[in-house]
Amino acid sequence: MTRIIDLSLPHQNFASEPYPPSITHTTHEEGARRLAVLAKIDPTDFENGMALASDQVTASTHSGTHVDAPWHYGPTVDGKPAKTIDQVPLEWCYGNGVVLDFRHLEQGSEINVDDVKAALQKINYSLKEGDIVLIQTGADKFWGTTKYLPAQSGLGMDATEFILNQGIKVIGIDGWGLDRPVAKMVDSFQKSGDKKDLWPSHFYGRRKEYLQIEKMANLDQLPAPTGFKVACFPIKIERGSAGWTRAVAIIED
Repeated sequence: MTRIIDLSLPHQNFASEPYPPSITHTTHEEGARRLAVLAKIDPTDFENGMALASDQVTASTHSGTHVDAPWHYGPTVDGKPAKTIDQVPLEWCYGNGVVLDFRHLEQGSEINVDDVKAALQKINYSLKEGDIVLIQTGADKFWGTTKYLPAQSGLGMDATEFILNQGIKVIGIDGWGLDRPVAKMVDSFQKSGDKKDLWPSHFYGRRKEYLQIEKMANLDQLPAPTGFKVACFPIKIERGSAGWTRAVAIIED
């Protein structure tokens, strides 16, 4: 028996996102008027005066649950042109899922290499090439509130490097971004003056090619941290820096 668990957040006109989408829903009655113009008929020619409902969405490719392409991080990766979302190999977007649980860390914490190794040891697992690593912070439980953005912890550059060096191409997280909350990064930067404190995991993508799945959800609904597949195929947007995805976990019982 196959079970599918939704690991995605919806596109909504929400305060949780700094750049929320704008969504307009067209009713069946409005659809009759629109299609009547296209078909050169009268709206009343449709049964009950109703035709097709539709929606108009104006949104960033980074709103809702989405996959970041290497192009998002910079124009090149290790001196070679970075892939846009339409160039990403789909084989990267389907693989064995591994959940690393960091819900015990303080909100805004930076996840370091030792944290990652401890999380792997806790589940008695060694990362394998092609695994899709999912970072669990618990931030998704604050979706729809102003507490969402600062609720997560985030990967530091050294932790990102360690994970990618195990043959990983995709890292997901149940928060707004893979790095720490913006306020935490800016605070560190203002104290240190070190530009590496700003979006370190994103910018590590200029050195090593990988994808991020951002704004995931429901990792707590998975029955175990391993033993399932993840599918996160992105929408094919020409020259896009990201693509929306309906990320899911597939479990074979």
